[in-house]
Amino acid sequence: MAKLKIEPMKQPAKIINYWRKEKFVVVCIIIFGLAFNISTILGPIYQGKLIDAIVGGSNLSSIVILAVTFVALIGSIQLLRYFKRFYIRRFANSTSATMRLMIYNNIMHKSLSELDNEKTGNLMTRAISDVDLCVEGMRKFTTEIFDTGVLMASYLLSLLVYDLKVTMLSVLFIPLTMALAEKLKVIIYKYTIAFRQKSSEIADIIYDAIENSMLYRVNGMETQNRAKYKVELEDLQNKAIKANLLENSMQPLYNIITMLGIIMVIYLGGTKVINGAWTVGIFSTYLTMFIAMANKASKASKLFNSVQKSEVSWKRIKPYLTEYKSKDTASNIATNHTRLSVENLSMRYAADRENIIENISFKGEQGEIIGVTGSIASGKSTLGLSLLGLYPYGGSIRIDGQELKDYSEYERSQMISYLGHKPQLLSDTIYNNITLGKKQEITSVLKDVCFDTDLAEMPEGLNTLVGNSGIRLSGGQQGRIALARTLLNKNKIIILDDPFSAVDMKTEEKIIENLKNNYRQSLIILISHRLTIFRRINRIILLNSDKTADYGTHNELMKSSELYATIFDLQCTVGGDNNGK
Repeated sequence: MAKLKIEPMKQPAKIINYWRKEKFVVVCIIIFGLAFNISTILGPIYQGKLIDAIVGGSNLSSIVILAVTFVALIGSIQLLRYFKRFYIRRFANSTSATMRLMIYNNIMHKSLSELDNEKTGNLMTRAISDVDLCVEGMRKFTTEIFDTGVLMASYLLSLLVYDLKVTMLSVLFIPLTMALAEKLKVIIYKYTIAFRQKSSEIADIIYDAIENSMLYRVNGMETQNRAKYKVELEDLQNKAIKANLLENSMQPLYNIITMLGIIMVIYLGGTKVINGAWTVGIFSTYLTMFIAMANKASKASKLFNSVQKSEVSWKRIKPYLTEYKSKDTASNIATNHTRLSVENLSMRYAADRENIIENISFKGEQGEIIGVTGSIASGKSTLGLSLLGLYPYGGSIRIDGQELKDYSEYERSQMISYLGHKPQLLSDTIYNNITLGKKQEITSVLKDVCFDTDLAEMPEGLNTLVGNSGIRLSGGQQGRIALARTLLNKNKIIILDDPFSAVDMKTEEKIIENLKNNYRQSLIILISHRLTIFRRINRIILLNSDKTADYGTHNELMKSSELYATIFDLQCTVGGDNNGK
């Protein structure tokens, strides 16, 4: 069987385009759907012929021929049904995969500011369960166009051919069922919205519990959180009951209303049999067709309500269905000497907040290590993030003469490496955590971060699994694996935010020497609150709490900044290094 191809599409926010995308599959659905539902009426017809042949005393060979024909006909009809269902399921699978690809791509292209305002549980609910509900509604709609619409039309035309009066009187109750379903759709829609919103909230609670499990356990909050979760689950259950019970409980009522017409069929049709206008076989055929049509009519009423529920999910995922964008593969990155120029840089995380940093200016070039330090909440990490170009910034950041925001996201990722506060390790092997799935030689970078000796003591070596978020490793090992990943490609600019917080000072100094010796083609921005190594780097940016900044070498800041000198001397004294100056 051919593999399912997942391809992007144009205008994914228009639901009709999902059927247009699967033209071949839709054509097959139409062909087999029409063939199955039109030929289905032949079953009751031949059933009636067989009954008449038996009742009328036909010879055995005629009865056998009719019986074999009837069985072969039923088998052929079911084969058509198989192919119809196969292609409808294929359409549903392809549509689900396409929607998820579009949503995934949309999330991957959101700015960090937009992602900061999104709740993970809400995104997961939309990308998984809302897609499933929406596609299920599309599948049911596609199925019932034929299994209900075409089949009901086929039965109705056949019944009209048998007798116009009996048919018109017996189908009078079907429109009542449709009207009742139409009235209920507003209520079901309202309850479904509340249920889907509560599902997102529950997903957020679960994600938060997993993300902060250690915090909650250490502080004895498990009982409190469990009680809160139970209350939320009860609320979800109540909303689920309202969303589903009304729809499902109405199905028997729909059946009763549509089947009221059978009274007319039995009375009028029985009269025709008694009067000799109909044979027993014709009556059986008519009765079977009417029951099948009435049953389909009741399901069509339920379908209206199911589609209404799917519409809720469609509206929830529609804003995330945007045309596919691929990351740029072309690169305008200059290969010449790397130069960074920052002028009057300012940045804030939200438009309604004040600047975290402002009027920051400095320059750097490859082969240099520029340190960034400062008092608490002075904007050290914000300065590092601003140099990635992922958040809007004021002023100018130019790399090799070109403004940072003018580079594509792909180009920035090829020029700049970044290590944040958290190691952000995958639940995978050491090798895959460093290479992120690429096939690369990592021996040298492991030596650069002093991890080669740790690795030698691990029986599985590079294939050692680090556990969820690196739980199987020490904090220092986690940090050095993340550092190795950041250094691996030796990008033009490498930004390290407090990379040595979990390593001892001897290891820190050795890594700094390795950076100076082996990364001369890179400009390294080193953010740290530990100043003892700053005497070994080129220049330093000291961020003050009043948003001013001092800039210079270690020796210059020791003379010009009382704050810097005080912190440095204190750290050297505590660390046992009295040769800082």
